[in-house]
Formats: sequence, structure tokens, C-alpha cells
Amino acid sequence: MEYDKSIINRLKRIEGQLKGVLGMMEQEKDCKDIIMQLSAARNAIDRTMGVIVSTNLEQCVRKNVENGKGTEDLVKEAVNLLIRSR
Repeated sequence: MEYDKSIINRLKRIEGQLKGVLGMMEQEKDCKDIIMQLSAARNAIDRTMGVIVSTNLEQCVRKNVENGKGTEDLVKEAVNLLIRSR
């Protein structure tokens, strides 16, 4: 699968969020603020995973359709990936 620039940019933003959390910890910021930032990073990671799985699923489905193959197993695998990631 090719990863486009938008996915890479998402991960760079997440990296920046995590560096910010480390900075907050070094500055001994309030626990609540740190947890809120970590929660935001986790949500961003979850959304990025969803984008990656859906993009990959779309590409695989198109390939299977072009080759006259079924897509049910691909969809099940994608759903299982998302379920296991939680």
C-alpha cells in the first residue's frame, strides 16, 4: 500500500502532540492537562488507523473486483484489524 502525504502529515502532528506531552511532563504541568493531551493523541492515532485500513481496504477491493474475486474476506479482515487495535 502506498501511504499518501496526508497520512504522513497526520503522524507528524501526532508526533508533535507527544513531544508536547513530554514537555508538559518536564514542566510538571497538571495531570489533567497531560491526560487530555494524551487522549487527543490517542484519538488522532485511532482516526489515522481507520484511514489506513479504509484506504487499504478500498485498494484491495478494487483489485479483487478487477480480478473477479470476492471481497467478503477482505472486509472481515479489515473489521478485525480495527477491533483488535482497541
